[in-house]
Amino acid sequence: MSAEALIQAAQNRRTIYQLGKNAPVSDDKIEELVNAAILNVPSSFNTQSTRLVVLLKEEHDRLWDIAVKTFEGLVAAGTVPEQVFKNQTLPKLQMFKAAYGTILFFEDPAHIQGFKDKFPTFKDHFEPWADHSNAMHQYFLWTALESLGFGANLQHYNPLINEPVTKQWNLPAEWRLVAQLVFGSPEAQAGEKVQKPVEERVKIFGRQ
Repeated sequence: MSAEALIQAAQNRRTIYQLGKNAPVSDDKIEELVNAAILNVPSSFNTQSTRLVVLLKEEHDRLWDIAVKTFEGLVAAGTVPEQVFKNQTLPKLQMFKAAYGTILFFEDPAHIQGFKDKFPTFKDHFEPWADHSNAMHQYFLWTALESLGFGANLQHYNPLINEPVTKQWNLPAEWRLVAQLVFGSPEAQAGEKVQKPVEERVKIFGRQ
């Protein structure tokens, strides 16, 4: 891939909330992308601690039903105001459910622990480094899915949904949920993106 093509792919990656259930590619192609992320995205010390779970169609719907049920419990407990749930949270969750799929991004702390033991000098850094690698998996897949014609948005309903998600799909209890990438057919354009001046965010030294 040329630098120009890479820049164009980065520019095309936007947050799109209005998504539908039409898929521009086969599920096999989605699996291929997810496998490519796991095999090619780097990790500090080659820890390879990121774990990915792909939920499509009815399984995707089930995820967002779980999120709705979780918030209904919070409303019943008095933690979340009922009007906030009905007017704000519920419409958002229903909007995510309208999409085609969700990729769940996890970290495996048990796997990281071995590296902490082996390299005690860096023991306090392995978890932040793991999150860095996890974020690269998120960016890789977000950009790749958009290049195939999907729209996507990244959500963070963890840790609220961690326990029921782990139970529903029989995942290891120690896995830590980090993010949820919702994707589907783009049904609206991305909103305007206001950029801060590049000069305030980039410094180059030694340029000829």
